[in-house]
Amino acid sequence: QVQLVESGGGLVQAGGSLRLSCAASGRTFNSYAMGWFRQAPGKEREFVGGISGSGGSTALADSVKGRFFISRDNAKNTVFLQMNSLKTEDTAVYSCAAAYGISAQTMGLKGYGDYWGQGTQVTVSS
Repeated sequence: QVQLVESGGGLVQAGGSLRLSCAASGRTFNSYAMGWFRQAPGKEREFVGGISGSGGSTALADSVKGRFFISRDNAKNTVFLQMNSLKTEDTAVYSCAAAYGISAQTMGLKGYGDYWGQGTQVTVSS
């Protein structure tokens, strides 16, 4: 069982930055690919980015490439999403997910996670 808790969301003006964190419980954190997903009101959940268990491979949605960066600290069981140059269309609830045995790319293609956090709200104002 893995429990995930996101933090770092909030209200920011367009062009600003936020860093989201996702803290995981458990002793096998580096066995899981980790992903960030977001869901805006009235829209389907979409993949934002993912990172392999070792941190050596990442995947990002085209809509955030060059603005968002994903990283992880396996010593602290935490994955991060650095969001820069935020746009109003980035407004959503951001959730992290953990997936065992698949790549970060597959997490994105299938929208799959074994475990999910509750999410944190990110609101970008114009």
